[in-house]
Amino acid sequence: MQEQKPKFGFTPFAETWNGRLAMLGFVIGLATEWITGQNILQQIGLM
Repeated sequence: MQEQKPKFGFTPFAETWNGRLAMLGFVIGLATEWITGQNILQQIGLM
């Protein structure tokens, strides 16, 4: 009988992609701040 792998939750595959997308989002956020010259709070009108 084969071991069933979970289809959701904290699987290595899901965590790998979560980390990759988090790094991509962080770099996009830094690039946006650098291009506009404003931080995120200024961009959305809270400062």
